[in-house]
Amino acid sequence: MTESESTAPDVTAQRFRHDYLEVRGLRVEFDGFVAVDGVDLTVTQGDLRFLIGPNGAGKTTIVDALTGLAPATGSAQFGGVELVGAKVHRIARSGVGRTFQTASVFDELTVLQNLDIAAGPRRGPGTLLRRRSGTPPAVEEALEVIGLTGARDRLAGVLAHGQKQWLEIGMLLVQDSRLLLLDEPVAGMSHAEREETGQLLRRIGAERTVVVVEHDMEFLRSFASSVTVLHQGAVLSEGSVAQVQADPRVVEVYLGSGHGTRGRAAAVRTGE
Repeated sequence: MTESESTAPDVTAQRFRHDYLEVRGLRVEFDGFVAVDGVDLTVTQGDLRFLIGPNGAGKTTIVDALTGLAPATGSAQFGGVELVGAKVHRIARSGVGRTFQTASVFDELTVLQNLDIAAGPRRGPGTLLRRRSGTPPAVEEALEVIGLTGARDRLAGVLAHGQKQWLEIGMLLVQDSRLLLLDEPVAGMSHAEREETGQLLRRIGAERTVVVVEHDMEFLRSFASSVTVLHQGAVLSEGSVAQVQADPRVVEVYLGSGHGTRGRAAAVRTGE
């Protein structure tokens, strides 16, 4: 190895060293209404972060701002790229992907075709036009990760509700999304589907930065690494599940002051 080779920067290492989300002073305002008010947020790879809060707290609006769907001020950087003010396509190319509360998949296409189309932008126009004899490795890997290898030839439209959500996550994986913003991924799922989804998030969260907007407190307690609680567009509390559940401000915001202290604490623990 030459001296220049030994001292050359490791581009891959540098890329992943910067793969964390850092939000500072994020603000979103609609016609004079402040939906997000000066939010600071730092999420690192391996930290499965949950955003919770009452309806209207600003959870989905933050995700919209990070993905270019809501105008914002302040700063939000991922991988050294500023997301605030950037175009949607540039944000996606920076490795940021999101899901919605209702899975956005092509019902008339198979699972494999959905993943193949999602992987298309990475292959380039020349490759897209050529007939391929095999499945791209990234697609095969995604099928394995999301647990749909056996359903690869099934139409997406006949998949179970949970499977559609897993397919949408798989479509982000083949796009090489390294920051995944997931909006209520277990809404409407059965208990078994929620458990499988939680295990999936753990698998992908080990190598990516994952933020989950969620209302399901049982799911949060089972799978969250850390929690950020939002109220009226601002961060109310942040920490481990235990720390957040013990914060009297969180109890107050969720349940109001009319409950007894013991009753409020029990309700937070059970998610009531």
